Amino acid sequence: MPDFISIIVPVYNRADEISDFLQSFCEQSKKEDWEIIIVDDGSSDNLMEVFTAFQEKLPLKYFHQQNKGPGKARNLGMQEAAGNLFVFIDSDCTVPQNYIEILQNYLTEIEFDACGGPDTQRDDFPPFLKAVNYSMTSFLGTGGTRGSKGKSIARYYPRSFNMGVKKHVYEKIGGMNDLRHGQDMEFSNRIYRAGYKVVFLPDLVVYHKRRTNLSRFYKQVFNWGVTRINLGMIDKQMLKPVHALPAIIVTIFLFTLLTAIFFKWGRSVLYPELIAGICLAVFTFLQSTFRNHSALVGFLSIITLFTQVFAYGLGFLTGSIKRLFTPKGKWVTGYTRKYYK
Repeated sequence: MPDFISIIVPVYNRADEISDFLQSFCEQSKKEDWEIIIVDDGSSDNLMEVFTAFQEKLPLKYFHQQNKGPGKARNLGMQEAAGNLFVFIDSDCTVPQNYIEILQNYLTEIEFDACGGPDTQRDDFPPFLKAVNYSMTSFLGTGGTRGSKGKSIARYYPRSFNMGVKKHVYEKIGGMNDLRHGQDMEFSNRIYRAGYKVVFLPDLVVYHKRRTNLSRFYKQVFNWGVTRINLGMIDKQMLKPVHALPAIIVTIFLFTLLTAIFFKWGRSVLYPELIAGICLAVFTFLQSTFRNHSALVGFLSIITLFTQVFAYGLGFLTGSIKRLFTPKGKWVTGYTRKYYK
């Protein structure tokens, strides 16, 4: 008998996104042995209208909680799930028609306790989203540390945009914590710590929209930099020297820029940095243009890549400083107000 799959999606004021998400599951080639659990984290939009519209088309369940965060929402989903495999997918994702079929094939071919898959773009994504996808999956961006292809500088951690965990693991180690960001990585880390087998499933792809403008993208990546400090507070294994690299780059650049304004010797240091930056920009433009067959995406990729490095670096520095003044047992925070604007 095949594994029954429970797909768990926390939602907060993202009715437009969840509609696209659900439509992609209406087109699945495999119609049996799965369910979708929507956990509403206190939305004030028309989420219920969307749920009602799809209720007769899909095996849906709906649960509500009042602004407890995505980790608690996923925990509620796991508590109510009928499956023996829990799959987390973010509401800003859609899936290919054979997503369930591919996952069920993996389940029959490979033994594992937890898994993750890659995120990528759809051909119909606008240029900016394709540029964000480049910076998020390229080795020059966070692709080198987040393991977008199953290989990374640091350990690969399945993340909630495309992550699966067997029910027996949840019953053993419990659910996710209350971190606003990074609760999926902390969960993955506990799975590793408990000795379970974690695998990367390269064909199990989701199409990830992510943030739709530069301001939202900056805030998201900034908060990731802050979150890395929280993860290091929980377990030093989740804070490696490579995670501080963007912060080091930002610190060196800002220092040399400041000294170049007041001291002649500072300019001799700044010029090589600018040349290195230009070389990186040219490489990014050429690589992204080639991948996406679009010079516009290549140009935008320069902007998103440099924004990503600076946002993460500044977030990491901010989190490090805040950590010194934050009471024990409290998380350091980044953007909280108007985060999605």
